[in-house]
Amino acid sequence: MQFSNWTAAQEFIFSAFPCSWGRSVICFIPLLFIYAFIIVGNLVIITVVQRNVHLHTPMYFFISALSFLEIWYTTATIPKMLSSLLSERRSITLNGCVLQMYFFHSTGISEVCLLTAMAFDRYLAICSPLHYPTIMTPRLCAQLTLGCCVCGFLTPLPEIAWISTLPFCGSNHLEHIFCDFLPVLRLACTDTHTIVMIQVVDIVHAVEIITAVMLIFMSYVGIVAVILRIRSAEGRRKAFSTCVSHLTVFLLFFGSVALMYLRFSATYSLFWDTAIALAFAVLSPFFNPIIYSLRNKEIKEAIKKHIGQVNILIHKNRNLT
Repeated sequence: MQFSNWTAAQEFIFSAFPCSWGRSVICFIPLLFIYAFIIVGNLVIITVVQRNVHLHTPMYFFISALSFLEIWYTTATIPKMLSSLLSERRSITLNGCVLQMYFFHSTGISEVCLLTAMAFDRYLAICSPLHYPTIMTPRLCAQLTLGCCVCGFLTPLPEIAWISTLPFCGSNHLEHIFCDFLPVLRLACTDTHTIVMIQVVDIVHAVEIITAVMLIFMSYVGIVAVILRIRSAEGRRKAFSTCVSHLTVFLLFFGSVALMYLRFSATYSLFWDTAIALAFAVLSPFFNPIIYSLRNKEIKEAIKKHIGQVNILIHKNRNLT
């Protein structure tokens, strides 16, 4: 196919945002609040875990690592969404779009890998409690986290490198709220090769998601089997309570991700595409700090302790003045 007579697109215009100024402002305010809450909430979790020695365990190490990734995962897309809502020309350069896709997917895949490592950690803690301290050492925790990040940042590179070489011509209106593989690929100068590669991208995403889901599922099968053998109801409750937060985050994140990336040839309306994208790019990260703080007794107590210390310092300063 000849592309010489077509003008290459140097920027994309997001067309999924509200057209009117009033609706844009209505969307901007809650999104700004959610983003601020995500940043502050995750920073609080990281700080509390770091400052409390009794929280220096593998489970809380992974939770703080997940919080760190969540900050960058949301920062890859939400600030651009906020600026687009308040600007007349909701555009992003081709290079900016490629970078946004890379950092969004690399941090997202890192989170998927980390959630899988967290399931493995819970499996060892419940199924092999005697060997757990010798197996899940701080060194292994660091190695697993580093491995998750390496996997996350390497996996999308081939797709990103290929997309960056594609010619884009004709319409540059991106029917989405941020740059993602399929909406961007639909704007490429269509030929048989591109259609085949879209299918390959679908398969790659499916393999990534299904592999992680199967590993986590197998971990929880082992966990449930052990919990059911515990005689006391209180023992079963305590054992399962350590997994509730992780399981909730897993279902929330993977549920929306599966709807977006396991559809293959199925197509959704622009409304549902946007709603599903908001679910895993905005709402899931918003609920994670709530789940890990409100559902976790130790983190709640640590937060209350630090708030109490801050209040004491404030009262002391007032008395001195």
